[in-house]
Amino acid sequence: MTVQEKLELIVRTLDSRKGEDIQAIKIGDLTILADYFVIVNGNSNTHARTMADEVEFQMSQKGIEPERREADTGNTWIVLDYGDIIVHVFYKETRSFYKLEGLWADGEQVDISGMITKE
Repeated sequence: MTVQEKLELIVRTLDSRKGEDIQAIKIGDLTILADYFVIVNGNSNTHARTMADEVEFQMSQKGIEPERREADTGNTWIVLDYGDIIVHVFYKETRSFYKLEGLWADGEQVDISGMITKE
């Protein structure tokens, strides 16, 4: 799978699980960490865990496993590292606290409007 195909699968999966305020930021020109960050929040810890689990499941169906999965004990922040894409799944208040979008403001916002369902 190309990086773009992975990005689309991740965004579509988060959207299908009612992820809130999904954002993709191209960071490859700024760091060697990854090419993209995908950031999303859920409305509860259970919602956040469910979204992360579904991304992991859908990616594994394509033969892609995360290089690393990290989570705090309360599932308020879950990170799935796919090498070229790092997915940050937050509980809403935790996302507000860390403000990753601000930390990576020099990154390029990716237009994902074609990847999500209009309500």
